Amino acid sequence: MQRLLAHFPGSASLSRDCQRAAQPAVPPSIADNGSWALASAEVSPLIDPLEPEGYDLVVQRLIPGYASLARLAVALLAASPLAAPEGAEVLVAGCGTGAELVEAVAQRPDWQLTAIDPSAAMLAAARQRLGEAAPIRWLQTTAEALTTEQGFAGALSVLVLQSLPDDGTKLAFLSALARCLRPGGQLVLVDLMRPALPLLQEQITEAWLGFQRVSGLELDADRIAPLTQGLHPIGDARLTALVNAAGFGDPARIFQALDYEGFLLQRVA
Repeated sequence: MQRLLAHFPGSASLSRDCQRAAQPAVPPSIADNGSWALASAEVSPLIDPLEPEGYDLVVQRLIPGYASLARLAVALLAASPLAAPEGAEVLVAGCGTGAELVEAVAQRPDWQLTAIDPSAAMLAAARQRLGEAAPIRWLQTTAEALTTEQGFAGALSVLVLQSLPDDGTKLAFLSALARCLRPGGQLVLVDLMRPALPLLQEQITEAWLGFQRVSGLELDADRIAPLTQGLHPIGDARLTALVNAAGFGDPARIFQALDYEGFLLQRVA
């Protein structure tokens, strides 16, 4: 599912392969309150955020609301008309280390899951996390390279689109996901967005930095910098134009924490 992410003034942003492959901690535990249990109160300066395990620990403290994203995304898709029936086929695009997959197996063990990611390291981490017994088809590929058409009842894409440039690449990714879905199938899309009110950006940035501090993130900017290169957030109007062109209806916002937003998209016939 993703990479690291920080497109705030003075911060860097991530690369495509890394972004398509990031999820919560390995191995994580799900606390009774429904959030991912953090392995420790603080991230050690010795943690390597370029490795799947280190990335997971860091990303939980970088993204507000990240602890709830996987659970919420799966719950939303599980309630959709086409993915609700038993045995529905569901695609996880950019599965990373498996956060959405863990939730999908827990909430809907009957689903026929396909997990794709261009990173072999992240796929290996996800497979180890889920175990070979999990009913998942693993593919090292991108959505654009999938040959499946109109086969999936639903799809999940968390923190992937933000890493793709808006030069036709975002549209190609969204169009590929729409092509893979049956008419009426839904996509849960979570991404870093450009703020609707740019004048509030300084305040949002300060809030984001404060969130990191109280979350125990102690890595300096130089340690995170290799992961934070090349994010391409867009605004609401541009997102609507892209998803409409790709074959989806207008996006419905279902989650927001600072500049991180979640949307429910439905493929039109």
